[in-house]
Amino acid sequence: MTRFLRLILSGTLAILMVGSTVLAPVVLARSQGSVSNRPRQQDLMVLYKQAGQEYDVPWSLLAAVDRYAEITKSSIDRKQYPWYGFHFEHHAWSGMGNPEGQDYNPWTIRLFDGLGKDVNGDGLALPWDPADRIPVLADWIDHQSGEDDSHAAIWDLFQDPVAMDRIFAFEEIFDHFGLNPAGHSFPIAKKYNYTVKHTFGAGRSFGGRRMHEGVDIFAGYGTPVLACSYGYVELLGWNRFGGWRIGIRDVNNVYYYYAHLSSFARGLRQGDLVEPGQVIAYVGSTGYGPPGTSGKFPPHLHFGIYRDTGKGEWAYSPSGQLAAWERLPQSIKYPPKSR
Repeated sequence: MTRFLRLILSGTLAILMVGSTVLAPVVLARSQGSVSNRPRQQDLMVLYKQAGQEYDVPWSLLAAVDRYAEITKSSIDRKQYPWYGFHFEHHAWSGMGNPEGQDYNPWTIRLFDGLGKDVNGDGLALPWDPADRIPVLADWIDHQSGEDDSHAAIWDLFQDPVAMDRIFAFEEIFDHFGLNPAGHSFPIAKKYNYTVKHTFGAGRSFGGRRMHEGVDIFAGYGTPVLACSYGYVELLGWNRFGGWRIGIRDVNNVYYYYAHLSSFARGLRQGDLVEPGQVIAYVGSTGYGPPGTSGKFPPHLHFGIYRDTGKGEWAYSPSGQLAAWERLPQSIKYPPKSR
């Protein structure tokens, strides 16, 4: 009887594996259209909320994982995993030891303890189908998380402290402002006198030969400096070159750098969320020396923008965006007055 059962099981496994092998190219061919017509992240909101509710994972955390994974994908990963958002490695989705490296058959995936599931009931466990992928991601985060603490799960996904910091910051922004907060502001209060000097790329000599990685906006001491985007305060403090400076990052991993400030807005702290038009600091002339150095140049705001792909970060000229933001109406949000 035992030998008979073994024969049946062996035959069943062989049939499943043959089925998976035959199925794979058919599924891949069928999938080309769906992968090329990738949904916008906004279109995934229903899935984030459904999966979050089912597995007790905040929808905003699922969205933050997807957002960070998408904007930091390497060119190689974009070819291998062309769908939107986070991707599980093939061996994790299909199961360790699965001879079918890219398996979409939920039966054989389960047999090899793979993560892949057919959640939407179409008979296939597709890693690029958000209706399968997002619930699997939520289930995995829930399973790996400690008591009310998802940090361990996110660490296991990325194993990068920078990724963890940004994902949890993105989560907080999504919770507070929504998935795609829209709007910008010119970084200087326009009712004050100011002059923009488009000097990006010019040479600088203090501290060694280097390139000027921003635009200078000259204005009087104490002119309010405004957040130009929704984001969070990533850095706040003194820099030898920039003096008192603030770094703000948005949910597209773009970093806005404000330097040579005279002071920060009352109550502003590292990690705080900001929105366009919010007063974050005041124009000064600090920098080019140890903490407190000031007056080595006329008062102005050094404003820079940096793009981070996860593999590297570089500055690009903010002139075009500044010109567009300068034409927008401006609503200034002042810090609360001290009692």
